[in-house]
Amino acid sequence: MRSESAEGWWDALRIYFHPRPLTLLFLGFSSGLPLLLVFGTLSFWLREAGVDRSTIGFISWVALAYGFKWVWAPLVDRVRIPLLSGLLGRRRSWLLLSQSAVGAGLIGMALVDPAVGLEPLIWLAVLVAFASATQDIVIDAFRIESGGVRLQAVMAATYMIGYRLAMITAGAGVLWLAAWADPDPAVYEHLPWRFAYLVMAGLMGVGILTTLLVDEPRPPQRPAADATREPAFIARLADPVQSAMRWVWSAVLSPFVDFFGRYGWLALLVLALIATYRISDIVLGVIANVFYVDMGFSKTEVANVTKVFGVVMTLLGAVIGGVLVNRLGVIRILFTGAALVALTNLLFALLAKVGASVPMLIVVVAMDNLAGGMASAAFVAYLSALTNVQYSATQYALFSSLMLLFPKFVGGFSGVIVDHVGYEQFFVLVALMGLPVLLLVWLAGRYTQLETQKADV
Repeated sequence: MRSESAEGWWDALRIYFHPRPLTLLFLGFSSGLPLLLVFGTLSFWLREAGVDRSTIGFISWVALAYGFKWVWAPLVDRVRIPLLSGLLGRRRSWLLLSQSAVGAGLIGMALVDPAVGLEPLIWLAVLVAFASATQDIVIDAFRIESGGVRLQAVMAATYMIGYRLAMITAGAGVLWLAAWADPDPAVYEHLPWRFAYLVMAGLMGVGILTTLLVDEPRPPQRPAADATREPAFIARLADPVQSAMRWVWSAVLSPFVDFFGRYGWLALLVLALIATYRISDIVLGVIANVFYVDMGFSKTEVANVTKVFGVVMTLLGAVIGGVLVNRLGVIRILFTGAALVALTNLLFALLAKVGASVPMLIVVVAMDNLAGGMASAAFVAYLSALTNVQYSATQYALFSSLMLLFPKFVGGFSGVIVDHVGYEQFFVLVALMGLPVLLLVWLAGRYTQLETQKADV
């Protein structure tokens, strides 16, 4: 006879087979596929095509579209797409539109050779990044509206599994496909890259098919209080202006007013935590591939260890994080994850001292990605709990954008810092960046309350 404790852990694991977490697995794949195709993998392609490093660096800012998605999130949150919304529902119609745009953009990128037409490729990458960021807005809202607090960490974990599997596909997978189709690796050819990117465009069908098959989440009942809380001057405006201002208030301003209204001055503490929680791993991630090259690791070693094995360890960390959050609560795992991420960054300093040791690389990547997956699952659950379901798309887009902007800005100076202090000192510095985060997590846990009144499954 199983003990009560064993049954409790089995129930915690069984929740992964709930229909909504399985749906998020496939939507996570659709969400994760485009990112590297306009960022890391694209940089590899551009360099092979003879584009200089400084230009590639500027092009990498295309990915900042993900950091500004909160700007158009209110439109995605409230605007209904003609015809499509009537057929599929508000969330699914936006999903289908954004996924189709990503697929079309990838097809366009595949057909353009950067060696002879760099500018068109950049604009197509902008389209893919914009459509991909829009897809992320909708998927986050879909997830938040699809289950209560108990499901959020689990759906975050399955979403991350799908997302990371897509990153393997868009990272190592593209390199393998391009290498397989390349008749002469010593000479740049556009054909292998065209083939690889066309395959990626076809894989967006996973997300499109999922969108067509799943049910629309039940839309939240927006309370009439929206109208009573609006500023009095709106009611005194002329009818056409009044209608426009009411929409702006309801769709754009209310989500922000709601957040600050619920948390008051503590909202600043929460925003500071969101803005810095992932600073250690994001800043390190900006320079990681350059570090591997400088250490002398081959492309195959980097692809196999960091793009495949590393992602598997991230998935394991995400699953562990989802289970632990379900059993022990968000704040405890949020703190533990942040501490482990900072500590594992120190292992990179050790690797820099040891040199190009594949066994050491495996250990470092395993520990770092395991900690990162666990921290990310807890962090997504934390952000989801902060979000008011009435404004799920807008508020979550604000949180997830804020999560990226400051770390990516700081990460832009990674190369300059390494040039001045070297890799060992740089990795120690990145680890130290995680210490203030621990204080912010402790303060957030002490002085703020998560919304636990959401409906459970």
